[in-house]
Amino acid sequence: MRQTELHLTEEDRSVIDGIRSKGVHHAREVNRAHVLSCLDRGIPEGQIMAVLGMGRTAVWRARAAYLQGGVDLAVFDVARSGRPRQYDTDAEARVTALACTTPPKGRQRWTITELERAARQEHGLSTVSRETVRRMLKKTTSSPGAG
Repeated sequence: MRQTELHLTEEDRSVIDGIRSKGVHHAREVNRAHVLSCLDRGIPEGQIMAVLGMGRTAVWRARAAYLQGGVDLAVFDVARSGRPRQYDTDAEARVTALACTTPPKGRQRWTITELERAARQEHGLSTVSRETVRRMLKKTTSSPGAG
């Protein structure tokens, strides 16, 4: 297997060592930091893959990303595109609080449809759907209307 040399700068080496030794980082980020550190020390790719339990492609991508854009591109995940959240945590908290109130007259507990109707009366939630209300409540450990 062909080993391409990688030499970290002193500044990059200290950043990598910081990621590896302290702080709260995602496991992927720590593994990528380990890969870069190992490549800098000349450890063979096969040994890196065996010890870290990574594939060859992950090692290659970490090296290529470092050579292209430095530590930030190689270690940390790039923000992904996607649809932004329509309702913030404040809106979710209001729906959850609504589910914890007494149910409508003649009912023992809230239904998702009734919660949707009530939530639409709240400011900023006029377009909330039944499925969105269900997903908001699923995140909590509460059981609406029980008890």
